[in-house]
Amino acid sequence: MFDRQHRGLRCFSPDGLSIGQTAYSVSRVWQVLSWTRDSRKCPGRAEMQPAGYDEVVPGPLHIAFLGCGFITGVHSRHLRSLRRDIVCSYASRDGSKSAAYRHRFLGAGSYDSYAAAIADPSVDAVVVAVPPRFHLELTLQALSAGKHVLVEKPAYLRMENYLRVRAARDRAGRVVLVGENDHYKPLAVCLRRLLREDAIGEMVFAHFTTLAKRFKDADDWRNDETIAGGDAFFEEGIHWLHLANSLGPVITEAHGFRPSSSRDGVDTRDKSMMVAFRYDNGAVGALFYSREVPSLLRGLRVSKLFGRSGIISFESNGAMVLVRGSGMPRLVLPGFRDIRGYQAMYRDFLRAIRADRAPEMSLETAIADQGLVDQIYATAGSSSQAIVTP
Repeated sequence: MFDRQHRGLRCFSPDGLSIGQTAYSVSRVWQVLSWTRDSRKCPGRAEMQPAGYDEVVPGPLHIAFLGCGFITGVHSRHLRSLRRDIVCSYASRDGSKSAAYRHRFLGAGSYDSYAAAIADPSVDAVVVAVPPRFHLELTLQALSAGKHVLVEKPAYLRMENYLRVRAARDRAGRVVLVGENDHYKPLAVCLRRLLREDAIGEMVFAHFTTLAKRFKDADDWRNDETIAGGDAFFEEGIHWLHLANSLGPVITEAHGFRPSSSRDGVDTRDKSMMVAFRYDNGAVGALFYSREVPSLLRGLRVSKLFGRSGIISFESNGAMVLVRGSGMPRLVLPGFRDIRGYQAMYRDFLRAIRADRAPEMSLETAIADQGLVDQIYATAGSSSQAIVTP
């Protein structure tokens, strides 16, 4: 099913579109022509459509958000353009808050407890959008009730938690998608495509940089590592680690290096980490993560992939990609409409449920990332990943 927000993000080949896909209306045909016209901007955007894209999707999916905090608002704004396919309800321990979210985002319903949403037979799936400390319990409850689950990342605090959820998922026969939206963003799609096309030859180095001075308030739950599960890198840096591990080459070993910590101010977490890693193709790389170092425009940074035949330079948040290889340098604009990948993530979730298949961001994919996280904290010195037993 085509949606207006993809225009300028995906590349569609005219002869790759079926008559059934383009026959919705004249306006839909015009959108397809517009996509084809815009496709010259970014090679590889066709990969934005997940497996099973051509399937006919019956009826809207009814999802219930468990938790009505900041991230639920982020998800809900991105879901506005998917209203024909996904209907949202909201659950909170505060019934007035969930009702306010239902009103704000034109939801189908609201609940004054998470249990009420999970027990509602009209709910097909839940989005676990509470702090990480509570993810495991709510996921297991939802699977036991026969619901599909999308769980925010970091999904669980320990490897054994992932294994428990995997066993519960298999017993329930339901889909669990770990909400790593960065996996789906246009930047990641373009980088994967360029590496597959051998744009820079054999990769030698990978250099990822994400720096910003961005402190949390004193009352923010992220300052409580028993709730957040760990420090700033565990709570947020894992997104960048996944990007580094999702481009094709697989990271086989990772080592963490933590600079000295500053406890000044209200944000008392460890806020910086450097990770060195090795890929299965022999390349090596480094990830520089910090939320206490100033940067241009609060986070504008350049990362690079170095190959024996060229270099890919990209703005770390996905604004642009510069490819310098054997030919003329190419400036690639991955796309801005779904720059963070939320809409593509929900499409993958929807189609995984309808087609009874694993999503791209499956538990197995997240388990591989968690294995790297364990290596990083085991080698980073005194760990700030909280020891919590949910």
